[in-house]
Amino acid sequence: MLLFSLASLPADILAAMRATTGLEWAAVLTGFACVWLAARESLLNFPVAIFSCLLYVVIYYQQGLYSDSGLQGIFIALSAYGWYTWRYGGRGDTELPVTHVTPAEWGLTAAFVLAYTLGSGYYLGHHTDSTFPYWDSFTTGTSIAAQFLLMRKRLENWWLWLLVDVIYVPILWAKHLYPTSLLYALYLGLAAYGYWEWRRDMRTKPAGAV
Repeated sequence: MLLFSLASLPADILAAMRATTGLEWAAVLTGFACVWLAARESLLNFPVAIFSCLLYVVIYYQQGLYSDSGLQGIFIALSAYGWYTWRYGGRGDTELPVTHVTPAEWGLTAAFVLAYTLGSGYYLGHHTDSTFPYWDSFTTGTSIAAQFLLMRKRLENWWLWLLVDVIYVPILWAKHLYPTSLLYALYLGLAAYGYWEWRRDMRTKPAGAV
C-alpha cells in the first residue's frame, strides 16, 4: 500500500499542477518577478508586488491561511511606502542606499516577531479553523519584519526571507499549493542572490545618511 502511494505521488502532483487555477499561476509569476526586481534594486518591484499581493489575498484565504491572507494587505501598504522611500529616502531626497540593520532594529524585530507569533497564533488556534496557527503566524510576523527592513534597504532583510522561505515550502506543499510551494523554493535562490547583489552594492557605493 505504501509503495503504491509513493509510486502514485508524482502523478498526483502532476494532476494537482494541471488543476491549478489561473489566479495562482498569475500570482506565482508576478511574485517571482517582484522578488527578482527587488534583488536588482529596481523600483518596479513595488507595483508588481502590490498586484501579486492582491492575488494572494484571495488564494491564502481560500486555503485557510488567514494570517498569511491578512499579511498581503500589510505588504500592499508597506510596498506603497517603500516605493516612496526607495526613491526619496536618502540624504537630500535622493535614492535610499543599502545599509546594515542597527542593533535597535534587531531588538525591535525579535520582539515584534515573538509577540505576533504568540498573539496571532493563540487567536487563530482558538477562534478559527486555521491549519497551522503558530507556523502561519510566525511566517507572517517574520515576513512583516523582513518587508519593513527591505523597505528601509537593510541588507539583512534577505536573511529573514531565507528563513521564511524554508518554512513556507513544506506548509504550502501540505496545502497542495504546489506551484506556490515551488515558487518559495525559487525564492530561496533569489534571496541569496539579493543578498549578494546588495552586499556588492554596499561595497561600491557610499552609504549616505538615511
